[in-house]
Amino acid sequence: MSLFLIMLPLALATLVGCTKPAQKLNRGIGPPSVSAGNIEPPKPVLAQPSPTSATADHPTSSLKSLPSRSAIVQSAARLVGARTIASQGKRIAYDCAGVTRAIFLEHGIDLYRGDFNDPKENGVRLIHNHVRQHGILHRGSNVSPGDLVFFDNTWDFNGDGKVNDPLTHVGVVERMEPDGTVVFISRVANAIERYRLNLNQPHVHKTADGRVLNDYIRRKHPTDSHHAARLTGELFSFYGTVLEPQKIIYSDDIFIRDESRQRASVIDER
Repeated sequence: MSLFLIMLPLALATLVGCTKPAQKLNRGIGPPSVSAGNIEPPKPVLAQPSPTSATADHPTSSLKSLPSRSAIVQSAARLVGARTIASQGKRIAYDCAGVTRAIFLEHGIDLYRGDFNDPKENGVRLIHNHVRQHGILHRGSNVSPGDLVFFDNTWDFNGDGKVNDPLTHVGVVERMEPDGTVVFISRVANAIERYRLNLNQPHVHKTADGRVLNDYIRRKHPTDSHHAARLTGELFSFYGTVLEPQKIIYSDDIFIRDESRQRASVIDER
């Protein structure tokens, strides 16, 4: 299975690329190997997962061992700058959800797998649903590399001209900076890049000395109000993980832990 990153020009149709409903996504792709190609012939950049790394139904819940956080981050970092992604000769949706899915597929985890999926949902909501079933969601300050970060209202998903679209964007946390800024990898504009999020100062784009705290993640629309939220800190929704359970109890106290499964259930869902 090959994942190809091809540097091709793309029309910038929207600031955020998570636009495809679930029924248009190929949800039958297995764990991939990943390779990159520019003008030169393709060459491998990510490792082939082991044959026992996934199962047919719910790979996250039955892996013999979960991938390390550093392995997830390395996979994400290697996709920075990619313009297309293909797996087993088939294109994976080149949007934020498809990119996030590809990162975890390389390690035997299909984030689109889950129960009770609505066929009208987008890929971000499929991933959110998977994390609810097999991982932990939280809004606390305890975030680690390899976690997922979800956003609301990054674009008008339902097309009604209103800011009422939860779970429209997702990325993978790469690192945390000393000032509390979270650096995450996602496809936002016309390529996969690094973006920043600072929940301590959610309404600040740049500091006086020019450091970016929060990137713009929503395109300004004519129907938006003058004070419409556009920054990552303003549109943040959840953190989530399907990796090793967190040892810290989140101060928000919005989740209850099922110790028998080492998973969590949302009790303050939007």
